[in-house]
Amino acid sequence: MNNQSLKQLLRTLFALTVFIIICGFLVRTLADSETLSDYAAKNPEQAYGTGKENINDREKEDPEESGGPVSMAENTKPDTQPDDIIEISPDRIVYQEGFYYEPLTESVKNKITGISYPVTVKEISYDELRYLSVLHYDFNGEVQTGELICNQGIAEDLAEIFYELYVNEYRIEKIRLIDEYQGDDTASMADNNTSCFNYRVVDGTTNLSKHALGCAIDINPFYNPYVVFNKEGSGETYISPAGSEIYADRSKDFPYKIDENDLCYKLFTEHGFIWGGHWNSSKDYQHFQKVVE
Repeated sequence: MNNQSLKQLLRTLFALTVFIIICGFLVRTLADSETLSDYAAKNPEQAYGTGKENINDREKEDPEESGGPVSMAENTKPDTQPDDIIEISPDRIVYQEGFYYEPLTESVKNKITGISYPVTVKEISYDELRYLSVLHYDFNGEVQTGELICNQGIAEDLAEIFYELYVNEYRIEKIRLIDEYQGDDTASMADNNTSCFNYRVVDGTTNLSKHALGCAIDINPFYNPYVVFNKEGSGETYISPAGSEIYADRSKDFPYKIDENDLCYKLFTEHGFIWGGHWNSSKDYQHFQKVVE
């Protein structure tokens, strides 16, 4: 190929290139379009796959349009209520948080009937009793929830007294219904359980106890035993529960001892209770009772 032919070919290619550029410019201008490069520059996540859908952005959509965000909690919400629904009396009286009393619920009645509340009871009805829930410090200094059943006439007194004991961190080992001991007062005392209502007679007699009316309470009984001097004229001293004999000597100092200097004694007597430690022929150092009108 001679030089003349080569020059002619280059001029033709140049003209063709200029024509293509002009045509491309006119097409973009008239169609208001953009190239793939321009699009990629503006939308890298779509063009290059570098981004992921933002779930939070999707949840911000207008609920009217998107139907609102859907959470796993909503998808897994149970259709039914739990079976262990707590029965709450509409007549519950709350003295302080953690301290309340109320009429006996059906579940409580079922629990005590045939144990602390015999089927043939005539002297006191369910309606005259109250269920009492309190907080207390145990011997380890840990807060526990205790429960008592008492006469309605002393329910407010007990709520106030046990609240003051709690505020002062007075130690009571346990406060459980006597029914957990099958109504056995001796077993309850041996376990140092503080209790109130129990339809029973006075230990060693045929006389109905004030506990049978829910008007008496025993506090830390193992450390504050029941003592009978010259029992039945035998000259012997009877001490209950067994094993607590060492605590019958009140001249000694030991933990959990109730005497006239003790906070428990002061609170109960201020509320009109009689202390068994003041009796003559016997001493019931654990025992406080009140006459209900």
